[in-house]
Amino acid sequence: MSSADTTHVAAVTGAAAGRGADVRVIAPRRGALGVDFGELWRYRELLYFLVWRDLKSRYKQTVLGAGWAIIRPVVSMVVFSAVFGGLAKMPSDGLPYPIFVYAGLLPWTLFSGAVSLAGVSLITQAGLLTKVYFPRVFIPASCLGVVLVDFLLGAGVYGAIMLYYGHLPGAGLLLAPLLLALLLLLALGMGLLLAAVTVTYRDFQSIIPFMMQIWMYLSPVVYPTTLVGDRFRWLLRLNPMTGIIDAFRSCLLNRPVNGASLAAAACGSAAVFLLGLVYFGRTERRFADVA
Repeated sequence: MSSADTTHVAAVTGAAAGRGADVRVIAPRRGALGVDFGELWRYRELLYFLVWRDLKSRYKQTVLGAGWAIIRPVVSMVVFSAVFGGLAKMPSDGLPYPIFVYAGLLPWTLFSGAVSLAGVSLITQAGLLTKVYFPRVFIPASCLGVVLVDFLLGAGVYGAIMLYYGHLPGAGLLLAPLLLALLLLLALGMGLLLAAVTVTYRDFQSIIPFMMQIWMYLSPVVYPTTLVGDRFRWLLRLNPMTGIIDAFRSCLLNRPVNGASLAAAACGSAAVFLLGLVYFGRTERRFADVA
């Protein structure tokens, strides 16, 4: 029996074993979604440990350390501003293009980083799967903690850039924590789904970076949604990242939030999360055999 099934342990005595020793009967105990949430709560300290371990190893033996969390989005902002804002003259809703594109890069960088790390996490952490039992969902989930720290550092830089351009957020900034929670929900759902698929079909290790690159250009990171005509804009709304990025940009830049777009993003994110959670839970028992 796979170690992934060791979620409930009971002891029976002597006669069943034929001798006086206790017999440990191991049986799965799952919720309706394939996950025992009580077990996740009991093991919560392990999740904190995995996040801390990943944070320490992420920039180990690097000269700049956590500075890379700041350098990457800033360099992307400069490149996109030069190419799309300068050469292509991409519209930016009347805002300076650097603060427009950075407002999209902040949520996108978190989402892309979380999905990319979580998608291959069961392969990179294969040794843990066969050594000891713990909730396997913690492996991809811990990736969110790592990129969340990067996000907070990048947000601090964005605050400095906004001060430079004289654009300060208004009361809409209070919506940012809810948008961040929605973004993490979507990232976790997609990460769980890809992690469960990739551990079996290793081709996805190469597919995921390509997929995320295409996904970025299908999301309003470097362009406003108004660039897409009304006739086809509904297609853009099918992408949950559209509503999330638009809402992030609106609350950071003191613009009204499109409620319909955000509601569609919330429904899409919830659907992706449930799909990823259920698929991960139903395929979890074979992870140790194929990792």
